[in-house]
Amino acid sequence: MSAKKSLQKLTKTEVKINNILSLKRITPIDLEALSEAEKDLLMEVLTKKFNELKGTERDSFYRKIEPITSEVTKNQLWESNHNRITAIVSILMQELGRMPTVTEISLKSEISRQTIHKHFKEYATNPNYLEHLEQFKFMSSKVLAKVFKLAVNGDMRAAKLYLNTMGLNNEPAPTNTLIQNQNNYIQINGTVLSQEAIQRLSVEQLNTIEAILKAALPNQKPN
Repeated sequence: MSAKKSLQKLTKTEVKINNILSLKRITPIDLEALSEAEKDLLMEVLTKKFNELKGTERDSFYRKIEPITSEVTKNQLWESNHNRITAIVSILMQELGRMPTVTEISLKSEISRQTIHKHFKEYATNPNYLEHLEQFKFMSSKVLAKVFKLAVNGDMRAAKLYLNTMGLNNEPAPTNTLIQNQNNYIQINGTVLSQEAIQRLSVEQLNTIEAILKAALPNQKPN
């Protein structure tokens, strides 16, 4: 009797929504009997319930409502999961000093292991991820402008990076030879010792270099 009285207190809209919520899987056909206002109310109820759930319960509920979930909402959910997983992996790597397991990520993020595993497996081909890559490419010109500014202000590393990026550096690829004699200068690893540089060295610096060379090349005859 109490159940009947309780049912009588519900409005027609509430009865419709409860009937839909009781379904194992909600499809667009199930919404055809609802008015636009009732559909909006249903979506509010579904959104609230979805946000309250975590882990596998959230996965199960998502499978229930997936047929009526818009592409915009699906994309937003993917981006939310991606950002959450990325942030948690970064935090755990700093805490643990290693790559965390899927279980550790799941416990910290409150996202199910199945969702995390699926995300890792498929993210590289997801249109949302590819869109993120395009955004980074789009911003590359701003980074290159910063490198150029550093280069013209005398930062030689920035200058080399800029020239390499633009394909303007014709410097030959490095070899395993430690010392290279190229025209009018000597290159030792990444250090270039030109004739002009030698002329600017003090007597003491020249004597130090000479002593190092004599120690490294003991068979050299003295002048």
